[in-house]
Amino acid sequence: MAQKQSILGRIAQLTKANVNALIDKAEDPQKMLDQMVRDYTNSIAEAEQAVAQTIGGLRLAEADHAEDVAAAKEWGAKALAASSKADQLRTGGQPAEADRFDQLAKVALGKQISAENEAKAAAPMIAQQSEVVEKLKTGLIGMKGKLTELQAKRDELVARHRTAEAQAQVNDAIKSIDILDPTSELSRYEDRVRRVEANVLGQQELNTSSLDSQFAELEADAGQLEIEARLAELKGLGSTTTTEENA
Repeated sequence: MAQKQSILGRIAQLTKANVNALIDKAEDPQKMLDQMVRDYTNSIAEAEQAVAQTIGGLRLAEADHAEDVAAAKEWGAKALAASSKADQLRTGGQPAEADRFDQLAKVALGKQISAENEAKAAAPMIAQQSEVVEKLKTGLIGMKGKLTELQAKRDELVARHRTAEAQAQVNDAIKSIDILDPTSELSRYEDRVRRVEANVLGQQELNTSSLDSQFAELEADAGQLEIEARLAELKGLGSTTTTEENA
């Protein structure tokens, strides 16, 4: 009986457990829920075994009670048969034989009374065990319902945790982008490109200036050559005039 009370107490404690309160107190709710699921599963298995044993004991007691009731009925029938036989023998003038059957009837009646007493004594215990079994069955249903609740809570928590982690990663990425400020990186790169372009333009301008100076030198040389040519031409004309005058 103490074992049955212990089983009932454990079932009641487990079915009344406030899952939300336990989660609030836990440092690692998911880990705690995983452990609770394992504990509940093991407790349910143990409770089912204990309930099965209790039900088995009840069925044996019920079978014994049924046997006692059947035995009482059977011994009653035997007592009636023996008593009737004794009456017939006594009427037939056989008192000694009649007494013997009366004695058998008494023995049968004693067996009937014994069987009836056993059945009567077992009846309250069977009723009590039946009540306990029903409570145990109800408790098991409650435990399985609580296990389903735990599993749902665990799955919900895991999903929420994964979502939160994903959101945290997104937030971290956004934060790092804000800190990095890609527009400033682009601006720096644009400045670098502009400097290169400016250098190219400067080189082109320098090259153009150098070429212009070369052509200017060529033009200056050409002018000097023309002057020299004309000077030579003048000298040639002067020499011809002198020769003609001398002649």
